[in-house]
Amino acid sequence: MESSSEDVVRVDGGGGAGDPARPETGTPEAVVVGTVVAETDAPGAAVAEAVVAGAAAPEGVAKAVTAKAPASLSPSRAGDFMQCPLLYRFRVIDRLPEKPSPAATKGTLVHAVLERLFDAPAAERTAPRAKSLIPGQWDRLREARPEVVELFADDPEGERLAGWLVEAERLVERWFTLEDPTRLEPAERELFVEAELDSGLRLRGIIDRVDVAPTGEVRIVDYKTGKAPRPEYAEGALFQMKFYALVVWRLKNVVPRRLQLVYLGSGDVLTYDPVLADLERVERKLLALWEAIRLATETGEWRPRPTKLCGWCDHQAHCPEFGGTPPPYPLPVTLPVRAAESGGGAQGRMGPG
Repeated sequence: MESSSEDVVRVDGGGGAGDPARPETGTPEAVVVGTVVAETDAPGAAVAEAVVAGAAAPEGVAKAVTAKAPASLSPSRAGDFMQCPLLYRFRVIDRLPEKPSPAATKGTLVHAVLERLFDAPAAERTAPRAKSLIPGQWDRLREARPEVVELFADDPEGERLAGWLVEAERLVERWFTLEDPTRLEPAERELFVEAELDSGLRLRGIIDRVDVAPTGEVRIVDYKTGKAPRPEYAEGALFQMKFYALVVWRLKNVVPRRLQLVYLGSGDVLTYDPVLADLERVERKLLALWEAIRLATETGEWRPRPTKLCGWCDHQAHCPEFGGTPPPYPLPVTLPVRAAESGGGAQGRMGPG
């Protein structure tokens, strides 16, 4: 599952594939397992890949951040740049804090439950067993990410929290109408993968589940706690999955047989069977995207791109579209060629030209 920020926290207490903690920005510590890179304990970890919106430090605690130029690309960050280059800058370079959201935190919790359920023998992977895991996983999430407690700070009687946990139970129950875990034996769960392309671009991400058939065919599965998109938006939803397929192909020289998105919010399953040409197109798109990111990093020109999603953004106070001012750009700036030729020009320009 990819969404929002990529500072992720793992709270499952160990065990299972892809268990190591892993932040999705910066340079991870990593060990090579076969041809797959799995991170070792690094700052910030995750409950099921769920990318909780932001890596906000607990209130009153300063968070020291050293700005670094982007060194890799994940589906979430690629999506950020395509949505709004300035949002990408705020998250990757400035690393501005964001408040956890109820929806994203619920996604984290549900992902953790579905991952841990596979620790049980196949016959015991039942809906009641899965729901029984929710309280313990919620406790672990609160311990690993104390800031999520703020979501219910104004709920002294615990009524909103109780309702929120019931919603998580419903999502877990719905999964059993879409897949039968007693017939599944995942090859990997919450698998961190990383591959370097010939260009030097590093692609990385966290795959919810990898199934491998006895014949060797690979299926990549991603859980979504939201609703399935309308058909006209399905291609955007599949971008993340094709990204993962590209990484697997580059690591294993195997094109996954099937990509599968499981939407727990609406009870839908979206599948796509990629071919090599699909992955080659995605690679070309990512290379072009990375070149645009590289140019913006060097020039400091991160332009906002207003959309309806701006209403959900935590960074309006820093966005020129809302009358805000971005923080001072923390990286060295190269004067754009056109500005140098004209004898000057503003660096780190944010607004429309």
